[in-house]
Amino acid sequence: MQSMESSAKEAIRFDGETFHSYLGRQGLSLTRLKTETLQVNLGLYCNQACKHCHLDAGPNREEQMDSNTLEEVAEYGQRGGFKTIDITGGAPELHPGLLPFIEKIKKQIPEARIMLRSNLSALLEQGLDSHVQVFKEAGVDVVASMPAYHKQQLEAQRGQGVFSSSIHALQGLNKFGYGQTGTGLKLDLIVNPAGAFLPPDQKETEDRFRNKMHDEYGISFNRVFTMANVPMGRFKSWLEEKGMYHRYMQRLAGSFNSCALEGVMCRTLVSVGWDGYLYDCDFNLALGIPMGGTKVHVSEMSAPPTPGSRIVTGNHCYTCTAGSGFT
Repeated sequence: MQSMESSAKEAIRFDGETFHSYLGRQGLSLTRLKTETLQVNLGLYCNQACKHCHLDAGPNREEQMDSNTLEEVAEYGQRGGFKTIDITGGAPELHPGLLPFIEKIKKQIPEARIMLRSNLSALLEQGLDSHVQVFKEAGVDVVASMPAYHKQQLEAQRGQGVFSSSIHALQGLNKFGYGQTGTGLKLDLIVNPAGAFLPPDQKETEDRFRNKMHDEYGISFNRVFTMANVPMGRFKSWLEEKGMYHRYMQRLAGSFNSCALEGVMCRTLVSVGWDGYLYDCDFNLALGIPMGGTKVHVSEMSAPPTPGSRIVTGNHCYTCTAGSGFT
């Protein structure tokens, strides 16, 4: 196993080399382990149009998972024996079938962990109390996107008024016991940089967020996870517009960490898109690259993908292996 330092020195010389080729040259590979997480993308409709969104989700997107596909996904979750059901979007809170889907998953796979990735403002728009009551009863873990604790920085990334609604949503979640000691109701925050740089140290970021959110807003949470922005969608367009795409790719490749490669989420996760087709991860879903390179519908799957099977890679994969990696 190479050290992070030696990997980074080699990767700094990256100049357009594909991720797959780079791994091969380093004697490394990326294949599946036991797939235990079923990630479900309910659609691309969102109340925000974040500048870092790799899916180009927003208010004008109409793609949403239909009721038949929701049923097929729930059935696959059950027969596949998945340990985690990870619900995302777009803004999954805006999908009319979200709450019945959560209740169905809880009934059919009671032992599974259910995660919901929330942008917070959508949760507030949909009626926080009614939604969070269902989340609480099902023991849903909430993973909330909160790029910054400064209003100006967050709204530059997510839009005017989003900071206030995010704070109110977090306070509402706390009211139901989320993020509070002893409740077992997990509330984690996801932090993305505002520009073309890697995220700061995760522990230091968590400490700063914990102090700021508690002291100024009385908000508690469990963990902070820092994530690099993926050079896709709106963020890629912004990088290209600013003439920074190549430099950012060099930065990602130069921070390659072979230890992070061991824990990338695609090794234990399969993503199902709003149309019911399977992908190796949510980023491949955004690019339309099917799982293993072959288009397969969730209704055709009798079990999780086989350990050792191929994972399709691209240059966006440098993001998940830069520094501490991607959760």
